[in-house]
Amino acid sequence: MRISDLPGLKDCTSIAAINIPGPPGPPGAPGLPGHSSGVTVLRTYDTMTATARGQPEGSLVYVLDQTDLYLRVRDGVRQVQLGSYIPLPRYDVSQHPALHLIALNSPQSGAMRGIRGADFMCFTQAQAIGMHGTFRAFLSAKLQDLHSIVRKLDRERMPILNLKDEVLFDSWESIFNQGRMKPSVPLYSFDGKDVLNDGTWPEKMMWHGSTSEGQRHEDGFCETWRVGESTLSGMASSLQSGSLLQQSSSSCSSTYVVLCIENSYVGQAKR
Repeated sequence: MRISDLPGLKDCTSIAAINIPGPPGPPGAPGLPGHSSGVTVLRTYDTMTATARGQPEGSLVYVLDQTDLYLRVRDGVRQVQLGSYIPLPRYDVSQHPALHLIALNSPQSGAMRGIRGADFMCFTQAQAIGMHGTFRAFLSAKLQDLHSIVRKLDRERMPILNLKDEVLFDSWESIFNQGRMKPSVPLYSFDGKDVLNDGTWPEKMMWHGSTSEGQRHEDGFCETWRVGESTLSGMASSLQSGSLLQQSSSSCSSTYVVLCIENSYVGQAKR
């Protein structure tokens, strides 16, 4: 049968062409891989070499311990030669109020003679180097929430500094709910040791006894920091994560970092 013989089409002399799509063609060649504009930050050189194969070619990796920058190239990495070092000015505590966060000079088990004993260690070590502010242990206990240690008026308006007046956190409030320390800013003890890089603390963990919001953690403070037995546990955090309130339950016999916080601004903190 011809098309012109179909009903209603006898007078038609031509029909417009109808386009019907054909089957899909083969996939094209893959494009070049995309890259993030960010820089991967790692703590140590060993970590960088161990994970380098997982980095895409052309990516940058910054190593905190050595303050070096590396470029991932084919089959390896190349160190990027940086320009001259320009130190940033320290926070001027004589002109702007701030609070300090400093570690005790040695690691402690859960047996610290109670929260008062921990506070007393913070107080005496601060006094020994001429710091006049009131320092208290960065710990929750049975009758104390960590978040409440700092005076309410000072919780949002003052940065938290290390021993050398470098900013660790923008405020007390910024520590909580997964807050992290500023990258590349060391955490020091009262006697000036870099806690993360000094062998005095083989385990880079710290006690806190708190929830991530800074409230006391039920049964997470080694019997109010009086017991160092392995059968009991307290809440701790890995300092290498940059967060002070990770939720890691640890044996009270472990010896970890204990931090001390200046709990209110009293003017010039040092002599």
